Amino acid sequence: MARNKIRFGFFYDFRNPQQWRRPWADLYAETLEFISWSESVGFEMAAVAEHHASDDGYIPSPLVAAAAIAARTKTLRIGTALAVAPLYHPVRFAEDCALIDILSNGRLDVAVGVGWRQREMAAYGRNLETRGSYTEELIQIVRSLWQGETVSANSKHFNIDTALVMPRPVQEHLPLYVGGFYPKALQRAARHADGYQGYLDVYPAYIEQVRACGKDPAAAKFTMMNLAFYVARDPEKAFAEIGPHVLYTNNAYAKWQTEAEHDSQFQPMDMATLRASGTLTILTPQQAIDYIEAALGRASIDNFLTCPPAGMPMSKFAEYAELFAKEVIPAFR
Repeated sequence: MARNKIRFGFFYDFRNPQQWRRPWADLYAETLEFISWSESVGFEMAAVAEHHASDDGYIPSPLVAAAAIAARTKTLRIGTALAVAPLYHPVRFAEDCALIDILSNGRLDVAVGVGWRQREMAAYGRNLETRGSYTEELIQIVRSLWQGETVSANSKHFNIDTALVMPRPVQEHLPLYVGGFYPKALQRAARHADGYQGYLDVYPAYIEQVRACGKDPAAAKFTMMNLAFYVARDPEKAFAEIGPHVLYTNNAYAKWQTEAEHDSQFQPMDMATLRASGTLTILTPQQAIDYIEAALGRASIDNFLTCPPAGMPMSKFAEYAELFAKEVIPAFR
């Protein structure tokens, strides 16, 4: 049976939790080495997340990391997952992305979101209430600059005079995705982007928005993200090794969302609750193939991203990644 070709990869947050803390330079070096290795075994994408002022050092500068990845790889697509759009000026963002596309010889995918943490917005002098309109204006300006236009704008958020990006990106059309989980995010993705980056459960609502905009759903791209999806020969053993790291990530997000008074997709858990919740998915290779096949029955998936467990040494996680590469990825080639 012929299967869709999907680009598989990881998104990286470079977290360094206190209970597993290592020197920062070691963590970054090890992660970049793992990314280069992942290319050699068959993974085809590496995307970098973004948050700010986190005790565990959640990476605040994804474009810097993306440039480092570009210098260490040859074929991997390089992405953002997600760049927090309201924290950028559109001209600087367009220039930096163009340079990364050049350094990688046309391998950059850009994905942006509006953000949701008040602390991050305040640190940059941004207004949480207007982050949606800010993001939409930024996308429009950035895309015009990438196309070689000279841009002047006197708008709600920007006062720009004759901006020009030079050199331009290698790709004639640099792919841009929008992420998020709420209706406005899906509308924004449908109206202003090439595709949507997020969870499978909300993909049908995104396609509805694409149709509502009069666009062809077949042309809409989708990067599926699963925060905790792993492949193992012995799922019980893997749960014991990976579970504490996934529990940490879940509870860290839950804490942030409580502090932000944000509608929470994450609830505080203990290990027993984590096991029962389904938040952590650990499957044998054949089960993983079946899972992805079922997802393809629900969505047209271009990229599939999961995340190395926060605090777990990459040398240990490589055992699971290699099994994924050797026994799951070939089923979709």
